[in-house]
Amino acid sequence: MKKATYLLPVAVIIVVGLLSSVFIVDEREKALVLQFGQIKSVKEEPGLAFKIPLIQEVVKYDDRILSLDTPPIEVTPSDDRRLVVDAFARYRIADVVQFRQAVGVGGVRAAEDRLADIMTTQTRQVLGSEGVTSNTILSSDRATLMVRIRDQAQARAQALGLDVVDVRLVQTNLPEQNLDATFARMRAEREREAADEVARGDEAAQRVRAQADRTVVELVSAARRESEITRGEADAERNRVFAEAYGSDADFFAFYRSLTAYERSLKGKNSAMVMSPDSEFFNYLKGSGVAQ
Repeated sequence: MKKATYLLPVAVIIVVGLLSSVFIVDEREKALVLQFGQIKSVKEEPGLAFKIPLIQEVVKYDDRILSLDTPPIEVTPSDDRRLVVDAFARYRIADVVQFRQAVGVGGVRAAEDRLADIMTTQTRQVLGSEGVTSNTILSSDRATLMVRIRDQAQARAQALGLDVVDVRLVQTNLPEQNLDATFARMRAEREREAADEVARGDEAAQRVRAQADRTVVELVSAARRESEITRGEADAERNRVFAEAYGSDADFFAFYRSLTAYERSLKGKNSAMVMSPDSEFFNYLKGSGVAQ
């Protein structure tokens, strides 16, 4: 009975020891076996692995491609037009031993802080190099610049055991103060263009209005000329008809003219005329009916 009492704790200790000496390496991870902080072995193949309980510990790192968003930075291209650039990088832990030696217990967080500094430095250096203008950064040529940033960041990141897979410029904007100035300049340019268009429109309107006024004057003058010609021709025709009528029967023509004169002079309700009784105007109202 006493022997069984001693064997049970021993068995438990053995089982716990065996379980604590076994660990699993996932296919998405790499593992380091550390003994008193020193690297004893590297486990990169997925499956079961062993360590010495209580003496050794296991530290695992992600073996997948990771993303790092860098904070926006301000760069000054060769044309002195400042830009705010927002970039991100994709990287992976290529050498887990070198990575552990470079960052220590800080792990991925410490590595990303240092990689962000590398990215910021290389981005400023490439985008601020000679021959790189703001138009280059904003055009399709930015792909070449991203490759240059990646290659230079990769050269420095190797000391951390990292492999920089890709670098992308997410956004490229003007600084806030430059943005306001640019908007003001664009607004002024649009207002100037609008004023030019209005001025050209006014000038065209003046030309059209002047042409219309001239056309009106010409048409009115032509109409008046035609009307005067027509009136003159009508008067001439009338005079010709009167002359022919007078020549055909002078007495009748004189009688017709007298009747017309009576009609025109005696119009109205209060018409009054003061004339001598022996005036020739009343010859046709006298008994003879023939001018004396």
